[in-house]
Amino acid sequence: MRNLLLLSTSTVHGSSFLEYCLSEVEKHFSGLSEILFIPYARPGGISHSDYTEIVEKALARINIEVVGIHELDDIRKEIGEFKGIYIGGGNTFLLIQSLYSNGLIPIIRDMVVNKGVRYMGSSAGTNVACSTINNTNDMPIVHPPSFDALKLIPFNINPHYLDPVVGSKHMGETRETRIKEFHFQSAIPVLGLREGSWLKIEGEKIALGGGLPARLFERNKDAREILDSDELNYLLKARQN
Repeated sequence: MRNLLLLSTSTVHGSSFLEYCLSEVEKHFSGLSEILFIPYARPGGISHSDYTEIVEKALARINIEVVGIHELDDIRKEIGEFKGIYIGGGNTFLLIQSLYSNGLIPIIRDMVVNKGVRYMGSSAGTNVACSTINNTNDMPIVHPPSFDALKLIPFNINPHYLDPVVGSKHMGETRETRIKEFHFQSAIPVLGLREGSWLKIEGEKIALGGGLPARLFERNKDAREILDSDELNYLLKARQN
């Protein structure tokens, strides 16, 4: 049974790394003393080691030890020893390229879908849990072999979802416009997760956390605001195309 915690962001304004959702993280990894962290997204170009240290400090507050995947001698073999995985945010294109180049896409998918390993993602780490990475907000700084992601869920998420600012003179596309453009190419539903929001997915149930509505986009339908988690469960049966 899949067990996922998908965060829109790792940090909200005025708080430290993961502080706003730490109690939810603690519940998600309850019973685990150690998890694997995958720092491949490298926000701002930070090193794998420095990124892992940030996560170590945050999760030490809930007595969870963190091992960076770059510290493993044999990644494909040793990754199977972990019962919890956290993939952090940063650049989604760099992240998915690194997952492909290390042969980790099928391994992580099998661990989460078939073996009950608990998965947490924030921002880019949430994007790669989806069907594809097409709804990331990031610049394509590298060229991954595919936009197909881990497919832990059959829909896409747009993290850090922003509503249009009333009265703004900005003439660029809104987030909603870009998602509509995507739906001319694909029927995959897209859920806009606002800052401070998360999805908790257990089996075939979705719980929307953080107290804010999410914005749901589906092909040939008007976008709608969702606050009732029960309205999201059907997305787990969406077609991944």
